[in-house]
Amino acid sequence: MKLLKVGIVGSGGIAQAVHIPGYQEVPDVKVVALCDLNRATLKAAAEKFGVEQTFTDYREMLRKVDPDIVSVCTPNADHAAPTIAALKAGAHVLVEKPIAMNAVEGRRMVAAAKKAKRLLMVGFQNRYDPAAQFMRRSAGAGDFGEIYYGEAHYLRRRGIPGWGAFIEKKRSGGGALMDIGVHALDLALYIMGHPKPVSVAGAAFMKLGHRKDVVHGMGAFDVKRFDVDDFGVGLIRFANGGLLLLKASWAANLEGGWNVSMIGTQGGFSLNPLKVYAERHGSLVDITPVDLPRVRTHFEEILLFVEAIRKGRAAPIPGENGLMATAILDAIYKSGEKGKEVRVEI
Repeated sequence: MKLLKVGIVGSGGIAQAVHIPGYQEVPDVKVVALCDLNRATLKAAAEKFGVEQTFTDYREMLRKVDPDIVSVCTPNADHAAPTIAALKAGAHVLVEKPIAMNAVEGRRMVAAAKKAKRLLMVGFQNRYDPAAQFMRRSAGAGDFGEIYYGEAHYLRRRGIPGWGAFIEKKRSGGGALMDIGVHALDLALYIMGHPKPVSVAGAAFMKLGHRKDVVHGMGAFDVKRFDVDDFGVGLIRFANGGLLLLKASWAANLEGGWNVSMIGTQGGFSLNPLKVYAERHGSLVDITPVDLPRVRTHFEEILLFVEAIRKGRAAPIPGENGLMATAILDAIYKSGEKGKEVRVEI
């Protein structure tokens, strides 16, 4: 079997925790090069994982290494350029979520993948949670009938990232919605089968993150640099008439937690806690799936990506899915700015 060479752009936290060790577990796959502007981080990662070639310019890495696969693990502002360059160079790309700063960049990335005839996959590893897989299979089989309403939330009472570029709009594009809200949104869209979104009414708030007198609880950060949303909400309307309510917070005076729940004409469900709500033989029943397998979701993401490349399959989480989610988030921000419902522009 041909050895697949991997280059990693961005050698920080997510690369070291997930991408590098993940690829190193897959047979006949080798991480041959790392790239990062931060030389100290780059050196430490290369030594930790035994990667011989290091670069501070991804274009040089692409020329000299000619990788088969590139993982883009940079801040959001640096997703589009290396992704497009890698695709043009002939590599398949796994880019961390969200796909980009906005849908404009996302469209360019999707177009580049189509033109290069290479796979572009977005890192939404939570899809591989066994509960999410069960609900997707159930929805796909019609167990819930017509799904006409859903709620998805990822809420932290206090949990603003105290590291990286998360708190700066110019480098991340947004705050809680872009960071964790996009995970809840993707899970909901995935289970629903990606119906076409047509409009959004929503808003993004910055009420606590920029204040020194607020407990933050996830590492120290410079509140003066905080200029993104610490809470966001959006009501998404789909072409099939369905609705989805999305909420995300890094800091809000409410109980934290996450869930995706939906109701349909034949039943409904909740992911957390895991339960199906249905009607059987004239009685209402609550069904709790049991004995679900244990899955390392990040590793499963990488394993299936490599498998798709080897077998000539479509990307398991295609760039188009990431583009849809980002277009919805764009619309939430725009709706908040305009104070009215806006169209989703994919």
